[in-house]
Amino acid sequence: MSFTSSRPENRRQITDARALRALAHPLRLALLNHLMAFGTQTASQCAEVVGSTASNCSYHLRSLARYGLVESVDPEDGRERPWRSTATGLQFGGTDDPAVALGADTVERVLVEKQIDDEAALTHRAVAGRDALPADWKDAMRLSGYALRMTPDELRVLGDRLDALIRPYIGLTREDAPEGSEVVALHLNAYRHPDARTS
Repeated sequence: MSFTSSRPENRRQITDARALRALAHPLRLALLNHLMAFGTQTASQCAEVVGSTASNCSYHLRSLARYGLVESVDPEDGRERPWRSTATGLQFGGTDDPAVALGADTVERVLVEKQIDDEAALTHRAVAGRDALPADWKDAMRLSGYALRMTPDELRVLGDRLDALIRPYIGLTREDAPEGSEVVALHLNAYRHPDARTS
């Protein structure tokens, strides 16, 4: 799977309700996530990964392009046109506009549903294939869960520190990736436990 050279970080805040509606589609989110993880890809390459057809992926990539979330790239071989994400990270909402808040909530709910399915399937595949990995990759693999006791401020600080530790390794922006580097899936969720007592 090809990977493009690094580029400057561009974390984008999506505050356009129409763009949020366009994103609130599982296949479009899958396409965008794939481009952010693996860099420039054609619709055919995307289709193999997201389980759709090249023509359907092309349609949804064009929809994302209308809102500036992806862009087409001139093909190197003159054949199928590749696509890439225009941002290296996204945040949703952040305004007082009720339409934007509803759109951000909808995208985040779709992301959670998709994340549950995708992360479980991805983790199952990783565990199933663990024995075939080189020893160094097998030793580096982590499956961890934690129940922490924290204040909201402590959680915010921890999140900021983790983000600062992780950000230099993001594939789209990393300039110094050593030989032998591969795309690694890392998922972090932190929230007040829904079963915690109301204080």
